[in-house]
Formats: sequence, C-alpha cells, structure tokens
Amino acid sequence: MQHVLDAIQSGAHADEIAHLHIPESYRAVHVLKSEQDMWKGVPSKEKDPRQSLHLDEVPTPELAPDEVYLAVMASSINFNTVWSSIFEPISTFGSLARLARESESAVRHDRPYQVVGSDASGVVLRVGAGVRNWKPGDRVTVHCNHVDDQDQSAHNDSMMAANQRIWGYETNFGGLADLAVVKANQLMPKPAHLTWEEAAVNALCNSTSYRMLVGRNGAQMKQGDVVLIWGATGGIGAFATQYVLNGGGIPVCVVSSPDKADILRKMGVEHIIDRASANYQFWKDEHTQDESEWRRLGKDIRDLCGEDPDIVFEHPGRSTFGASMYVAKRGGTVVTCAATSGFQLEFDNRHFWMRLKKLVGSHFANYKEAWEANRLISKGMVHPVLSQVFTLEQTGEAAYQVHHNMHEGKIAVLALAPSEGLGVTDELLRAKVADQLTWFRR
Repeated sequence: MQHVLDAIQSGAHADEIAHLHIPESYRAVHVLKSEQDMWKGVPSKEKDPRQSLHLDEVPTPELAPDEVYLAVMASSINFNTVWSSIFEPISTFGSLARLARESESAVRHDRPYQVVGSDASGVVLRVGAGVRNWKPGDRVTVHCNHVDDQDQSAHNDSMMAANQRIWGYETNFGGLADLAVVKANQLMPKPAHLTWEEAAVNALCNSTSYRMLVGRNGAQMKQGDVVLIWGATGGIGAFATQYVLNGGGIPVCVVSSPDKADILRKMGVEHIIDRASANYQFWKDEHTQDESEWRRLGKDIRDLCGEDPDIVFEHPGRSTFGASMYVAKRGGTVVTCAATSGFQLEFDNRHFWMRLKKLVGSHFANYKEAWEANRLISKGMVHPVLSQVFTLEQTGEAAYQVHHNMHEGKIAVLALAPSEGLGVTDELLRAKVADQLTWFRR
C-alpha cells in the first residue's frame, strides 16, 4: 500500500488515484474463528485483547456494485472492538455466517477471520459500478451503519431495518486496516479542518449521541432540560456533553476522577459529580440494590442544579441503571444505547410506572442522523474528543486500555497515515477552534 500512500500525499488527481493498483492483500487487524473459544471460563476483565487481535496480511475481497475501496488513513477503538476481541457477549462469527446467507456477494464476509473496526477516515480508491455520489480521491469519514436498502424495513429509519448491522463488528472488512470495503451509503465528507486521526474518532460515538439526544428517534432534548450524563468524558459521553451545552440544556456530568472533572470544566460544564469521591454503592451485593444510594445521588443532583434530570443519558448498564431509572424526574426519559458494565438490567418498576417515566432504546444512527452529526463536526460546532493516538501495530494495547477504562474521550489508530497531524485542508477553521481540539489530549 506504499504506492497508495505516496499518491495521496503527493496530491494525486482523481483519475490518477482511480488507476492505482489495488493490492491482492493488505494489513488488517483481525480476530480468528479458530480462537473464538479461547476465553471460555475466563472473567471478562481478565480477557486480554492484546492476545486475540492479530495484525497480518489478509486477501483483498472483491468489490460489490454499491461499495468502495477505501485507503484507511486512521481508525479508532470503540467498545464493540473490545467485545469482538474478547468474544463477548457472543462471538461475532455467527453474525458473519448469517450475513453470508443474504446474497451472493455477502458470502465474502464469512471467512476464518474478521477484520474489525467501526470507524475510519481516508481516501476513496475505487468505486463499484452502482456508486453515484462518490469518486476516487474523495476524502471521507465512515459511519458504521451497514444496511441493504432493498428491504422495505430499511426505509423511514434504517436503524429499524431487519438486516441492519454494524460495520466492522457484525460485518467483515472493517476500519482497523490499511484498506477497507465500505458501502457508499456509509460515506460522509471528511471535516476539512481535522487531521486524519481527529476525523476518524467521531462517526460512531458522535452519531450515537446525536440520535440519543437531538434526533427525533431519541430523547428529543429541548432548551433548559437537565441531562444526567454518565461517563461524561468517555467516547459517547463527551459528545453528549457538547450536545447538551450547544442545545441550551443543563448537563450534570458524572466522572470518576478530578482529572476528568478538569476536562469538563474546560468544556464549560458547571455541574460535575465525581463518583469516586462520592463513593456511591448502588449494589449491596451481586443481587441487591440499595435505594438509599439512589436517593443520595438524586439529592446530589438537586444540590447542584435544583432539579431532577429531565433526561438520563445511560450507557454503563447494570451498575447504574437502577439509579438512572430512579433519579429521572416524573415524566422524564432514560435513553440507553449500551451496557458496558453488564447487559442484565434491574430497576424498581414502581418508580418507573407510577411516575410516568419513559425508557428509550437507541442504537447508533441512521444515515441522515450521522450526516447531520458529521455536519456539526465539519462546521466546528462539535469537536472531536481525541485523547491518544496509537499505531496499527499497537491496536491490541489500545483496545486493552478501552477495556479497562484507562482512557478519556477516544483513542485513534493510525493506519496508512505515517504520523499525526496530517490531512488538514482548512487551516482557518482549525485556528478558530484550536483550543477545543486540545480538550482531551494527553
């Protein structure tokens, strides 16, 4: 892929890029089907992505009519890559086998390995015969909603599609590689003021937060709403914090250390709870929650802003869900998109039904929502929350840090990009938002 990188860095024209040789193989981070049982009986926290994520050459798949070959300049780590690497809650090879039954071209995905990664920024190298809106040389970022729009269920809201999948998690040929295979309806313009690594960390988490809070399919936050945000300096939490601030809401942000609280103050957040200092014990033991601790959290929120939350932005899952359902105000909304601390959730239904609360499930975003979220990034109204940058060779370590919550914001991974700081084409806007781009950098 060196010839591809050389062409991109030299500013080759679209027709020159279109005629570049596509190699028969490329470097890719992948998991192996033969190792999907390697963690049986091992506690989740002891499963080590550094042992299961491999970087090797893999064969280049054929291109379908609605797809493009993408030269990946950078990618990022999401929690679904951690799940893939520890084969939890299930191995993703079952998803690949089911996808393979859908069509002749889908058979490509069912291989003894899976190339992972659900974010990418890069340059389009080749387009399939059915691609209309993109051409070789286009600088793009990739959102991860993989959907076949021939199914009627994919229309109106493609996240409701019967065959909706997350690219690089429930499909093959993901973004943690030098080359990726991407559907044309996953592409969005790369924000011109961002580097490759900054542009690579937004699409999944930013779009998810947009749908949860702003879009018509989520909590539909309005001005003045109090929003409790768990993990407010994590990937989706940090984007959620920006959306609440931008939308005239009142964020109440929960973090786990004074350093993370300092990041929030730089962002303009006034109401911050350090849960480590507060030492909430929502669970008395593995099976019993403590309602008095829910009440203590509720009091702390009211002491900060004078009200109960209109919206609770939920993603930790089992560890916090009972408390979230309790502290939401009468008629309030809990919106949830994940369960990183456990999928089996418990709450006291009396506080839910008798206080007329709403529970909204949210999963990534449709193309329109992802596009609008990317538009806000491109205009410098929402900013990447990049904290660290690793190389493709260091992907296992990067995933390990996410698995153990050793990070803030997002971790980027350089693929073809030889170093940080490349890819900026709008220096004026970059200078205007320079301070915001350093919020999370270590």
